[in-house]
Amino acid sequence: MDSRHLGIGMTSQRTRMRMVERLREQGIRDETVLAAMGEVPRHIFVDEALASRAYDDFALPIGFGQTISAPLTVARMLELARGGRSLGRVLEIGTGCGYQVAVLSRIAREVYSIERIAALLGKARRSLRELRATNVKLKHADGQLGLPDIAPFDAIVMAAAAAEVPEALTAQLDIGGRLVMPIGTKEQRLVMIERTDRAFVETRLENVNFVPLLPGTRV
Repeated sequence: MDSRHLGIGMTSQRTRMRMVERLREQGIRDETVLAAMGEVPRHIFVDEALASRAYDDFALPIGFGQTISAPLTVARMLELARGGRSLGRVLEIGTGCGYQVAVLSRIAREVYSIERIAALLGKARRSLRELRATNVKLKHADGQLGLPDIAPFDAIVMAAAAAEVPEALTAQLDIGGRLVMPIGTKEQRLVMIERTDRAFVETRLENVNFVPLLPGTRV
């Protein structure tokens, strides 16, 4: 890992571990997720001017009207997606800057991520290449369609809020798989949908605040 990844001061490994301890105090119990977040240098995924705030617990802008989710939000969604299981194939909707993909790459065997904004995808690809995340594949596409040719997935994590659960995504869950996503327009709730051998079981959780899920692609 080069010096930029190691960071100094407010971007140092010590600061990152303080973030992990704070996540533990805030109720995150999955040590696999916590360890992954302790390994990934979050500051390399934001603009240099914001690097000193990278480990604070709030979302930050990454351009194009998008944000990098707060550390607690990332940890919570990945803890729910994992559910204490080993993850094989995982799909993320909304690559953004690539931070959540980098964390997922440390807790799953294969990670696929879709981003509709080509310029953001390019930035994410460069950061992930720096970290040598070789088990990640990125795609410029409409996220609400998922990747039916790659399915089924053990988990699907969506980093944008939809008005309703896309049926195309639930259909791509393996038995026992989980879809974690925000639902709602004016008021959003985090939702977990688990596929059993007979049905889809939906659990509505806490209020959240995400950018909206938009159709199509852009450069």
